[in-house]
Formats: sequence, structure tokens, C-alpha cells
Amino acid sequence: MSAKDVFHEVVKIALQKDGWRITHDPFQISVGGVDMSIDLGAERLIAAERQGEKIAVEVKSFLTKSSAISEFHRALGQFINYRAALKEKEPDRILYLAVPLITYEEFFQLDFPKARVEENQLKMIVYDTAIEVIVKWKN
Repeated sequence: MSAKDVFHEVVKIALQKDGWRITHDPFQISVGGVDMSIDLGAERLIAAERQGEKIAVEVKSFLTKSSAISEFHRALGQFINYRAALKEKEPDRILYLAVPLITYEEFFQLDFPKARVEENQLKMIVYDTAIEVIVKWKN
């Protein structure tokens, strides 16, 4: 099992504050002979008579000690692979990439990452590390 991201617990708390119930920590999935581990699985009931929403969340911190573009390469690759695995095994579960607010504002608004996010249809959760809340859901 891979190590948890620095902000794993921050995102977990932020999701719970936003009304999500954490169902998997981590969310294990096996497809095509490959085992994968997405950071979190969660669900939220929309209404008693409707089906619940289900998500999987890959948490990335983009710490300054590493290159943001290198972290982005890794995160994008993981997102694409995890999304493909979920499509095959749990098509009703939506995958999100969770990133800190500061990273979203300083890196993800640059032309290159912004275009890759759009091109690859990344769904994102932007969280505030200081107060453990979700600031934005980007679809």
C-alpha cells in the first residue's frame, strides 16, 4: 500500500464537513490483473428516494519541495488510469483529484495545466488546508 498524502486527513475531514460519508480509506480496486489504491471513497445521499452519489478522491499536496510539473505528470497519469479502472468496475463512482487551494490558484490557472485539465476532463476538489474545508468543486 502506498503512503498517504500529507493532506489526506485534511481532505477526509473537508469531505465529511461537506456532507460526505467516507466509505473507503483507501479505495482498493483491481482490474485487468492490476491492483490500484485510490486515496478515498465516499458517498452522499441526495434524497431518500434517489440513488446516492459515489465518488473516489485522489489527494495530491503539490508540496514546494518537488516540482509542480512533475507532480502534475504523476497526478494526471494516476487520474487517467484510476478513471479507466472505475469505468470498468464501478461506473457509477466519479473520480476527483483533490489539490490545495494555493496550488490551484498558482499552478492550475497557468495555461498548460489548465488546458490539460480541460482536455482530460479532470474533475477537481480544491481544499483549504488551513481550515479543512472544500472551497470549490470543479467539473
